[in-house]
Amino acid sequence: MRVTHPLPSQRHDQPLFKSFFQGSFACSTACRGEGKRVDLVINSGHDMLLEKDYAQLAANQLLTARDSARWYLIEKTPGDYDWSTFLPMLHAAENNGLEIIWELAHFGWPDGLDIWQPAFVDRFAAFARAMACLMRDEGYETPFFTPVNQISFWAWAGAEAALFNPGVTGRGKALKQQLVRASLAAMRAIREELPGARFVLTDPLVHIATHEASAAAREEAQRQHDAQFEAWDMLSGRLMPELGGDPSLLDIIGLNYYPDNQWYLNGDPLTPEQAEYRELSSLLLEVWQRYQRPLLIAETGAEGDKRAPWLRNVVAQVMQARDQGADVEGVSIFPVVDYPSWADDRRSPGGLFGLPDANGNRTICEPYALELRSQHIRMKSLGG
Repeated sequence: MRVTHPLPSQRHDQPLFKSFFQGSFACSTACRGEGKRVDLVINSGHDMLLEKDYAQLAANQLLTARDSARWYLIEKTPGDYDWSTFLPMLHAAENNGLEIIWELAHFGWPDGLDIWQPAFVDRFAAFARAMACLMRDEGYETPFFTPVNQISFWAWAGAEAALFNPGVTGRGKALKQQLVRASLAAMRAIREELPGARFVLTDPLVHIATHEASAAAREEAQRQHDAQFEAWDMLSGRLMPELGGDPSLLDIIGLNYYPDNQWYLNGDPLTPEQAEYRELSSLLLEVWQRYQRPLLIAETGAEGDKRAPWLRNVVAQVMQARDQGADVEGVSIFPVVDYPSWADDRRSPGGLFGLPDANGNRTICEPYALELRSQHIRMKSLGG
């Protein structure tokens, strides 16, 4: 018998997370070609600097973070789980008082496993169950997980644009459905072992508009805009219920939002100076009104000297959405530490902390840190 977990739609009296402001580590383990896996946990130096990285987050009052249990390293042999890369992360987080939202599949999976086959879903569910059992044995009752990170983006990038694995085109819809199946199976397996587990289900928050006045163009722009909801609709069972979706599994909605998340139907960027641009607050309210689930800005950030003003504007928009009733539970800056971009190996200068030097020390972006401290003070003054 399937056990459901109804979730309240009303705002929480108590914060959902340990801290409103959070940090997200770059965790992709995608393959850009045969044998060309890019593990950003390694590339950023995070794997060697766990204690230091977590300590720096704690020192900056980022007590909740997003990080990854890297499936491809943990299950190199089917059914054999080696936790040697994960337990140091778990214990380092504990040592520094951090709460982690653990990603289980961030664009990568074990070698030799075919993502298109039913065995992928079964293996992923078994891995998720093993992860839940480990967490339970470590004393966790209500951990946070992201089973599959950014289902919609992965479906597009991996099976429409062929930017990374599975590296095909024209199969985005099929991959989205397969990732939904895997996510649902994983969540059910986790809840059987840890009934109190919570799930942060991430995807980009976007807006697509059109210059054209024709009804056909407006309808197509709206169709593409609404496509961002498909994965969440599938997970909740309101779309393609044959996949097994259930409203109780649509838990916390994680929204990734960047300066390039709005564009025109023809692909041109949509900027705040243009009439068709929508404020972040209105996009958040649209998601809140659609699902009535807690929201988390799971990733947001800009590069270079745009970091501090971008954060300031995002927080202002989040506060506006909250004032209008949306349950936005936090803002997570990404990347919290710099990394060489997974797409082209260039440095991505968007972090609160830089790449490590030869001694394993990271420099802090002072204007960004100052803005973050100012926002902490503002939140405390508002009782948050």
